[in-house]
Amino acid sequence: MTDTLVKPPQQAGSTDSTARRGILLVFAGLMVTMLLASLDQTIFSTALPTIVGDLHGVSLQLWVTTAYILAETIVLPVYGKLGDLMGRKNIFIIAIAIFILGSIVGGLATNMGTLITGRAIEGLGGGGLMILAQAIIADVVPARERGKYMGIMGGVFAFSSVAGPLLGGFFTDGIGWRWAFWMNVPLGLLAIASAVFFLKLPKREDQGKPKIDIWGMTLLAIASVSLVLATTWGGNQYDWISWQILGLFGVLVVAGVAFVLVERKTAEPVMPLHLFKEKNFVFTTAATLVIGIAMFGSIAYIPTYLQMVTGSNATQAGFLLIPMMAGLLVTSVISGQIVSKTGRYKFFPIVGMVITAGALALMSTMTSTTPIFVMCLYFAMMGVGLGLAMQILTLIVQNTFPLREVGTATASNNYFRQIGASLGAAVVGSLFVSKLTGLLTDRLPASASSATGSTNSLTPEIVKNLPAGIKSLVISSYADALTPIFLLMVPLVLLAAVLLFFVTEKPLATTLDRSPVAESLATGSVPTVAMPADSAVASATGGSGVAPAAGGSAVREARAADADTVPSGS
Repeated sequence: MTDTLVKPPQQAGSTDSTARRGILLVFAGLMVTMLLASLDQTIFSTALPTIVGDLHGVSLQLWVTTAYILAETIVLPVYGKLGDLMGRKNIFIIAIAIFILGSIVGGLATNMGTLITGRAIEGLGGGGLMILAQAIIADVVPARERGKYMGIMGGVFAFSSVAGPLLGGFFTDGIGWRWAFWMNVPLGLLAIASAVFFLKLPKREDQGKPKIDIWGMTLLAIASVSLVLATTWGGNQYDWISWQILGLFGVLVVAGVAFVLVERKTAEPVMPLHLFKEKNFVFTTAATLVIGIAMFGSIAYIPTYLQMVTGSNATQAGFLLIPMMAGLLVTSVISGQIVSKTGRYKFFPIVGMVITAGALALMSTMTSTTPIFVMCLYFAMMGVGLGLAMQILTLIVQNTFPLREVGTATASNNYFRQIGASLGAAVVGSLFVSKLTGLLTDRLPASASSATGSTNSLTPEIVKNLPAGIKSLVISSYADALTPIFLLMVPLVLLAAVLLFFVTEKPLATTLDRSPVAESLATGSVPTVAMPADSAVASATGGSGVAPAAGGSAVREARAADADTVPSGS
């Protein structure tokens, strides 16, 4: 006699409706935290020139952005792994609390050192907000349906990318830039309350005391810090061939090799090496890294460019970024909806990369005389390209691995995006500051110091009030220092588009997989467990003959979607 595992019947419509409402409540809470983390990546972009002028730290301005991104990068894999091992809700709440603490430190800052420290603490919490929000969605929504949710997440990111510069400009021109920190406190408390009352995740099987990969986490942090410091200081604070930079690259190599050796031996690696055996993960991760470089390398400094070159105030510079974020919002939501309806997704990130490369090439042609509406067209084009790619790449990664590893896989993919963001902000910032300093030194006459005070304390307001001759030299220096860097990114983005051609478009899972049986079905290996057919149904449906809600489904649809039964033994 052959025993069978029968698909559970579908739930009644009322139960489906209740499950959907539960998912929407969870999703709404996640959007609050996504808003917190993503706002903080951009809110200081328009405020930065005024902040560094007030605190006398133009030479340290890139660290206001880099400190946040670097801290966020270091903890991404940690949050992903801990979420898989220990459950995501409590860790999620802890991450929000850390984020609030960093905001308080930043809000009280009276010098650049304290400000950068606050930003770093915020990053330690922000990494958890970003990665756990994406992983929690994978806990409750199947991959086929997840496209539209991921699209909306991309839309929230786009909204915050617009709202961030606008709020930063509004605070700077009005009640003060410190409110960019203080606003996070009530929003963070709201996010904690939302998580406590609405975040109801499926219960996890007791796996005993989790084994934390302390050595792997430590080595990954050392490698990440070494890479960002080397790229930040290289060619700026130190020569590329100086012992400091070469030493940092040496530490990077040693820590990287040691990390690989540790991950091969440890029981629960923070970034399992078997992830890199999946070509879809490798190609999408490479493209994700490039997106980080292109997006954050440009967004971090475009507002400064707009204020210094076009004479826009902080609020106006934020408004000028709306075309970019509108493009990102529209294409992210629409592409997510199309993916959920059709199950097809490979085309979107390839086209997105090509469009992004074209936008960067056009942005490299901008000068101090380029009309503002032309700049906005270039920004919109870049937003369209990024919106087609960002969230789809995350979806591809999540669809590649079983649910028990989705947090780790998503975090690992996002880690490389953040490495790209760190490299983009650091390298572009380093090249920009170095080139700008050199141009100002070469172009400004010695007598200009009485008008400018110090090039380390230049603010948009000071530049606006400079004598016409000196003002034109400062404006041309800012323009000539930044825009050529965009052209350097074009070949990299096109290479990412080529790599994405090799992604295999696997069918998106239509149900959630949680049990060992379900995971074996997903991989094609069926366990030899003798179970009467009636018992199989009872086990899958909780003894009631009715399948549990979407968040608690234990059976994944077999690869042969039209098969009503699957042999499970003789």
